[in-house]
Amino acid sequence: MAVTQQLARIPAEYLASCRQSADASKDGDPLWDPPSADVLDLDWAPFLLERVCELGGLDDVHRSALRQALDGDTAIDLAFLNTHPHAIGPFGPAPTALSAGQVARAAELLGQIDFPTLLAALPTDEAEAASLIGNGADKIVGGPKQYVLGHFNALREFYRAASQRQLLVVLWWD
Repeated sequence: MAVTQQLARIPAEYLASCRQSADASKDGDPLWDPPSADVLDLDWAPFLLERVCELGGLDDVHRSALRQALDGDTAIDLAFLNTHPHAIGPFGPAPTALSAGQVARAAELLGQIDFPTLLAALPTDEAEAASLIGNGADKIVGGPKQYVLGHFNALREFYRAASQRQLLVVLWWD
């Protein structure tokens, strides 16, 4: 089974409801089940996105925003989502989250990134580009450029929609 990065955009009230469910349940079941329309599977793209931004010379402010959009923050206590047998991310680090304010800032900065320009800094030959990117990019069918562009656009749109709706974003590996 492949372990991939998952993101869910949820209202604060939903997270509070899950916390209450976990507290009330004998086995800690938070009844975590966000709507599928509000879940994004980033596959293995996070590592590749960060590497393309590094190679493309993206400035530190925007790279930091991308990193936070991919890593979340530990300020929101999500321990109840990481309890066996109902852990949402049993195969990776503990789940993290971004507050609505952090989501808005991430959405703003992600919206400013010209990803096609970053990709243009890579070699035009897909095999050369994949070799430079590393992290298994050479195994991506069709080449890494289209793959990372599609995932970046999905990430940016996901955060834009979460920001507009003033939602939190929860991140985990599953």
